[in-house]
Amino acid sequence: MGRRLVPAALLLLLLVLQGQLWFGRGSLPNVARLGNELAAQQRSNAEAAQVNARMEAEIRDLREGLEMVEEKARSELGMVKPNEIFVQVTK
Repeated sequence: MGRRLVPAALLLLLLVLQGQLWFGRGSLPNVARLGNELAAQQRSNAEAAQVNARMEAEIRDLREGLEMVEEKARSELGMVKPNEIFVQVTK
C-alpha cells in the first residue's frame, strides 16, 4: 500500500501543476491574453502622447503668437493695458 501511495501522490501533484499551467491564474492562455492587452494599451498610450504633443505645440504657438501681436500693438500702436501708464521716450 505504501509503495502505491507515493507514485499516486506524485501523479496527483503533476496533474495539479499541469492544471495550474493550463487553466490557472498564471496559465499560458491568460499570459498571452494579458500580453495582447498590454500591446493594445501601449499603442493607445503612444497615440495619446502624439495628441498631447500636438496640443502642446499648438498652445505654444498660440502663446507666442499672442505675445508677438501684443508686442507689435504696443510698439506700433501704443497699446496699453488697463491700469498701465504709457510713457514714450524719444531720442
